[in-house]
Amino acid sequence: MANQGKLRLGVNIDHVATVRNARGGAYPDPLRAAKIAQEAGADGITAHLREDRRHISDTDIEGLMEVLTVPLNFEMAATDEMQQIALRHKPHAVCIVPEKREERTTEGGLEVAREENHLAHFIAPLRDVGCRVSIFIAADKRQIEAAHRIGAQVIELHTGAYCDAHSEGDMATRDRELEALREMSAFAHSLGLEVHAGHGLTYDTVQPVAAFPEVMELNIGHFLIGESIFLGLEPAIQEMRRLMDEARGT
Repeated sequence: MANQGKLRLGVNIDHVATVRNARGGAYPDPLRAAKIAQEAGADGITAHLREDRRHISDTDIEGLMEVLTVPLNFEMAATDEMQQIALRHKPHAVCIVPEKREERTTEGGLEVAREENHLAHFIAPLRDVGCRVSIFIAADKRQIEAAHRIGAQVIELHTGAYCDAHSEGDMATRDRELEALREMSAFAHSLGLEVHAGHGLTYDTVQPVAAFPEVMELNIGHFLIGESIFLGLEPAIQEMRRLMDEARGT
């Protein structure tokens, strides 16, 4: 049986940087958001350094490594440039995600099974320097098995399809996607993988996923940054924390 203890919350600060970059200035500061998130109860901070630097910058990553007292989850594509940056900074965790220049946000999980040999060699040096390696994938048995074979310690299940179906009012698809997430969480856990989940989660969709006993961490960003416009960042995070704890029974 999976651990029914406290579910960790990772707060993604990418879209604080998106707002900053829209004006080309220094405000709002993602590092300030990270500090507030820590104080509000976040268990970690997630930041995605994209190849085109559309939101988080190299300077942001350097600053986060200096100021954080909670772990940094460094999201990145499987490129030589990003590998070198991760090897230089040695963040607590590295999450490998698919990346396309034309996408607005990460659209799906990584195709691990098709790139198994490349990814196995790519993540080995990251593990060697002490980074926990996570692979962002769909709730698909084939991809989970491949992630296990290449030596990933963690998988993060893409919850986007479930959340999109909920927001569109397609309850049949929503329930089907949720069941797939439940089944694949249990399957990944049975292989010895630590299970995380994220993408698109809101106050309305978080609790069913948070209730899965195998899921140890949720990474949530865009919704919290958007909600902070109305509530403030600290109360927005605290409400998400409350809902997660309620669903977990902690």
